[in-house]
Amino acid sequence: MSSANPGVPPLIVMGVQGCGKSTSGRAIAEALSLPFIDGDDLHPLSNKAKMASGHPLTDADREPWLAAIGTALAEGLSRGQSTVIACSALKRRYRDLIRSFAPRTRFVHLAGNRGLIAERLSHRNHEYMPPALLDSQFETLEPLEADEAGIPVDINLTPEEIAAVVATALTSR
Repeated sequence: MSSANPGVPPLIVMGVQGCGKSTSGRAIAEALSLPFIDGDDLHPLSNKAKMASGHPLTDADREPWLAAIGTALAEGLSRGQSTVIACSALKRRYRDLIRSFAPRTRFVHLAGNRGLIAERLSHRNHEYMPPALLDSQFETLEPLEADEAGIPVDINLTPEEIAAVVATALTSR
């Protein structure tokens, strides 16, 4: 709904930690001339502290965060602008909650194998997401279902290639 890209829906770049949501999300936003928000920035301090201590979030912990993400998408749309947000969105019910704020939202699922992601995590130092939480992320992950508006993308691609795949998928529909 941006003037540069009328009809481009709000996008959530989703997946487990270390799959490249923020980096690829920025590349997608740049390719589509849309604003980008890192969903990590919308977590309350209590969530960040819990994850930093090595404890996975509960659904109750995530609910206000997911509502903040949905609100950010809806606020963008109210200004006539779609937004790209990096957000794990691991469960269907999380995605449904986000869609309750912005029904046209499309989900870009950055998918890859655990070994590759664990390797990537060994080379980064995240503010509050220790690599020890990777297993809980994979246990929680519910891949996109056939009735969900989504674009699955292989994380073996570069962020620029991921952005090109997403742009092509959005314009070919």
